Amino acid sequence: MSTAAQLVLASRSPRRAELLAQLGVRFVVRPADIAEDLDPSLDLGAAVEQLACRKARAADAPASGLPVLGADTLVTCGGEVLGKPVDPRQAAEFLRLLSGRQHEVLTGVAVASGDQVLSCLQCTRVHFRALREEEIERYVASGEPMGKAGAYGIQGLAGVFVEHIEGSYTGVMGLPVAQTATLLGHFGICIP
Repeated sequence: MSTAAQLVLASRSPRRAELLAQLGVRFVVRPADIAEDLDPSLDLGAAVEQLACRKARAADAPASGLPVLGADTLVTCGGEVLGKPVDPRQAAEFLRLLSGRQHEVLTGVAVASGDQVLSCLQCTRVHFRALREEEIERYVASGEPMGKAGAYGIQGLAGVFVEHIEGSYTGVMGLPVAQTATLLGHFGICIP
């Protein structure tokens, strides 16, 4: 079996790379260098999916001829968009907002090759139990919330905050694998 790359991953996310590797996809990482602004004229889901498409189109892969996968994830709670926290204070604010509530995690995924771009949106509802202030402080002090939409990683320490989810666990991690596998299949990358 050839070990040549099948795909370009237009993301710096170690979680997305881990999930693709678990699927057996061979890829190279070439992050898209674009502004991650959402189009305010679109609803949030459409804006996240559009951003994933822009990332897939912008990655530096023209010479390789490989399909490019772009993705973006955001968290929304009570009408407020929670991106990646800029500092520990904001991370704690996000976690207080999520405490004892349901929120949505929207992940857009796009695969581009030549003139063709296919995309999808995965929406997962996540229910957090009520968090004590000392839990929030300890979690923020761990450093794990930084660099993560909504200030938490479901696959890490924050897994204990989650009462249940409705949707894709891997979508909350940043790459819904079932939908991603379907998209990749349209480009000849088959996952067993």
